[in-house]
Amino acid sequence: MIRQRIVFHGWVQGVGFRYRAVFAAKAHEVTGWVKNNPDDSVTMEIQGTQEQIDQVITELKHARFIRIERMDVTDVPLLDSERGFRAVG
Repeated sequence: MIRQRIVFHGWVQGVGFRYRAVFAAKAHEVTGWVKNNPDDSVTMEIQGTQEQIDQVITELKHARFIRIERMDVTDVPLLDSERGFRAVG
């Protein structure tokens, strides 16, 4: 298990990014959260196996209207008590 903080840049707000992220995360059984940032980027913290995380990101990259130009990825400590995945903010 790993946890990553990912900041997505590109055309990622106003295109259903958070909705699709929650849907994909639940389908791949990861935990975490996703939120819009004031600078038009989106931040996600996601916890699961690397394979699960990669599957969620692949779904986002192939979603209609979303265009990810860059991702800043940082490993962060696991949250053992976290349950589910949600949009915040």
